[in-house]
Amino acid sequence: MAYRNQQEFIQALEKAGELVRIKTFVDPRLEIAEITDRISKSGNGGKALLFENTGTAFPVLMNAYGSEKRMCMALGVGHLDDVTREIEGLFKMLSAPKEGILDKLRMLPMLGQFASWMPAVKSGKGECQEVVLTNPDLGQLPVITCWPKDGGPFITLPVIHTKDPNTGSRNVGMYRMQIFEPALTGMHWHKHKVSAKHFTEYKKLGKRMPVAVALGGDPAYAYSATAPLPENVDEYMLAGFLRKKKVELVRCITQPEIEVPADADFIIEGYVDPNEELIWEGPFGDHTGYYSLPDWYPRFHVTAITHRKNAVYPATIVGIPPQEDAWLGKATERIFLAPIKMTLVPEIVDMDMPVEGVFHNLVIAQITKDYAGQALKAMNAMWGAGQMMFNKILVISDEHTAITDYQKLAQYVFKNLNPATDVYFSQGPMDVLDHSCSALGFGGKMCIDGTAKFPEETDPTQLNAAPALTETLLKTKWPEITDVNLQLLQQQIPCIILSVKKERPGHIRQLHTEITALQETEGIKMILYVEHTVKAGDLPIALWRFCNNLDPRRDQQLTMRSSLTDASKQWACLGLDGTRKTKELDNFQRDWPNIIVADDATIKAVDEKWASLGLGAFLPSPSLKFKDQIYGEEAVVS
Repeated sequence: MAYRNQQEFIQALEKAGELVRIKTFVDPRLEIAEITDRISKSGNGGKALLFENTGTAFPVLMNAYGSEKRMCMALGVGHLDDVTREIEGLFKMLSAPKEGILDKLRMLPMLGQFASWMPAVKSGKGECQEVVLTNPDLGQLPVITCWPKDGGPFITLPVIHTKDPNTGSRNVGMYRMQIFEPALTGMHWHKHKVSAKHFTEYKKLGKRMPVAVALGGDPAYAYSATAPLPENVDEYMLAGFLRKKKVELVRCITQPEIEVPADADFIIEGYVDPNEELIWEGPFGDHTGYYSLPDWYPRFHVTAITHRKNAVYPATIVGIPPQEDAWLGKATERIFLAPIKMTLVPEIVDMDMPVEGVFHNLVIAQITKDYAGQALKAMNAMWGAGQMMFNKILVISDEHTAITDYQKLAQYVFKNLNPATDVYFSQGPMDVLDHSCSALGFGGKMCIDGTAKFPEETDPTQLNAAPALTETLLKTKWPEITDVNLQLLQQQIPCIILSVKKERPGHIRQLHTEITALQETEGIKMILYVEHTVKAGDLPIALWRFCNNLDPRRDQQLTMRSSLTDASKQWACLGLDGTRKTKELDNFQRDWPNIIVADDATIKAVDEKWASLGLGAFLPSPSLKFKDQIYGEEAVVS
């Protein structure tokens, strides 16, 4: 369904019991983010929050997409899989043979629907231009500062519009914007993004690049800006499809080359000059749960700000999962399953991105398997599919187990897994936010083939045994092991997690060699090593830290030997080093970021005003759990 504007969406959230209005003054600098972090981690995403007293003329809407229910409300569906089925139906109808005139006539209503979804530019001004500020000052907006070591306040839900100067094709994306001056921000578009390509084209022409930023409006706009669409597909066509109504656009006032949604709450107009010096932007507490470190990005000069008379400023925070962005990612997972299946990986049945993997780090795919090597065929197709090229760890299972029951999935995958033959390593482009890569944006990948094997894929000499390992044995022999997680062994999952305090170069490799020399470890197929500050027994946190800190190709070590109890059998155990990497111990030459936690002053301020917020029982800061996992107080680990 289409919302007339963001205000109608807010009313729908409130009517559904999904929104809390906060009338107490809350500072946009750190306090709004801290409160939102507590609520988003309170179970099932908590509620959407409308901060009505921000010290500015505008309220702030937070956590609006932060649950499955609210994400479905934003997209106008009962369940996210409804969109998957609708897209799959469209693909089948469009690709079906058209043998006669009747078949072709049946397509006419569908073609009419396509036309009704296409964006349209209307004449005159839109509601987004009811108030025009030609002497723009971003300080008039309640732009939030999310985390204590952020470079400053950031606009975090900007729907950014650019055009190719040669073809005129539009791109709508979402890239954070750090505010430096009243009319100056950074424009944080990565080199893989379409807007960055537009920037390159303007640089070749030596021309200024017009840009416009929309905030608010129908919630489908913000989602569509995050969607991994092909370059030649207009994001507002996707928004029109989702809302079943075309997006009405109006021309900007000072940048008339750019059209923006008429119903947006705010429009920030301006330009980027490709010939101008870049600006040092960041740090920023990012969706990985770590700070993304400063780098050089283009300057965005604001030429006008326009807004509705009753505008609400939308924002979000990202950080240690789970956060609101997990549900934006879940929507993408469901919506783009059908196109992947219909165009790239016909054997795919389902896909899941666990929250601990923060999108690209961990993806689980389920396929229908008909022949030997089919998992590898799917692996190669997925790593070549758009933003799936950034995937670090890909786990492939088959149709014989559900992939969202993680315990049963792990049991099934490890039952079918031979670490010596069923784990594949590659390298390629990675998300520039991946701090584990030895080189920015380029690193290792790993695929775990957990499918049932055909005879051609089976090694009859593989040992399957029940390990006899104990925590006492490990900690007695190796004092550097600070925590042990053997819970998975008790669930018939032959994998353990060890927290280790590294003290010398090659420490993890030597430790893995020594551990796998023990008869008691035979039968374990994988050992995950994490930092000594991480509690190995806290499985979700340990996996989140592990996935972030691992470059699979660089940080893997396979032990293979004959069994000490049955010489006719071969045993293999894969060790994966998910610890922090340093120059001294690992010859790692890049800066390593800290994880994101709130500062003590902000935690104390929110504690003191909690009772006046109307948010129910007191919730302690989630950051308290992680205070002993940080290294110093800065964004970069010293």
